[in-house]
Amino acid sequence: MPWYALYTKPRHEKKVDGLLAEKQVETYLPLIKRRQQWKDRKKWVQMPLFSSYLFAKFEYKYRYTVLETDGVVKIVNFNGVPAVVPDWQIESLRRMLEFPETLQLESYLKPGELVEVIEGPMRGMRGTVSRLKNANRLVLTIDGIMQSVSVEVSESALKKVT
Repeated sequence: MPWYALYTKPRHEKKVDGLLAEKQVETYLPLIKRRQQWKDRKKWVQMPLFSSYLFAKFEYKYRYTVLETDGVVKIVNFNGVPAVVPDWQIESLRRMLEFPETLQLESYLKPGELVEVIEGPMRGMRGTVSRLKNANRLVLTIDGIMQSVSVEVSESALKKVT
């Protein structure tokens, strides 16, 4: 049976995980320990690594059992085809979570994608993403004179232009 990525309502990942377990559906919810701060206190809590996502292993013909579960929004798909997550990726993720102190989420921007700067002094600028030695660079290309310039920008300050 393949693993499928499920998209849940916000902050329903743990609830969906429990409800699917009751239905005998194998799930994997990658959790990471984070320090949460409220007005009056700080506390370490187990948070989902990927907001609103978890993985479930089931036969696709039984998808309605999964989709009827409270908190499940949909099975993630691309162009109408369900997103199957290979076993090796789930296993790799499990192994990576054994070393949470070295784990870091990365955005899914690819070199060459058109992005816009959403914060900082260059807010509103558009360009393409280029990565050089772990630094993100925003490249502005001026086609009319066949020249390009680039500047280092934090990846969190970039959003993909659709």
